[in-house]
Amino acid sequence: MQTIFEINTHGPGLYECTAPITRWLSGQLEGVLVLMVQHTSASLLIQENADPDVQRDLQAFFHRLVPPSDDPHMAYLRHRAEGPDDMPAHIKAAMMPVSLCIPVSAGRPALGTWQGIYLFEHRDRPHRRQIVGQFLADR
Repeated sequence: MQTIFEINTHGPGLYECTAPITRWLSGQLEGVLVLMVQHTSASLLIQENADPDVQRDLQAFFHRLVPPSDDPHMAYLRHRAEGPDDMPAHIKAAMMPVSLCIPVSAGRPALGTWQGIYLFEHRDRPHRRQIVGQFLADR
């Protein structure tokens, strides 16, 4: 069983997508969920969903680690045609997962108490991101 989840973003940040994924899985039993984001400038993460400071701190850390290409420390970058946020977004996506494999139990992702599934948007402008979901049922 396969589907595509569309996530609208409005700039850099973590966008929780646990709820639509869980709704899609309802009625299933046991198996494995595979998710993959179809973009080279966004990532997928399982991360804490209780304290929004966690998401803000992660975003601040990666912005500091990989600043925009107009930052003097990034002068070595050649790919600049799509704006100062583009190549840094590709670098961040290369550092973080773009796919996840999650066990499914009783029709729900087997996440921990404080875990959620997030799309991590690395670009400055709004985007409509697609995540392919594939459920593989136990036989």
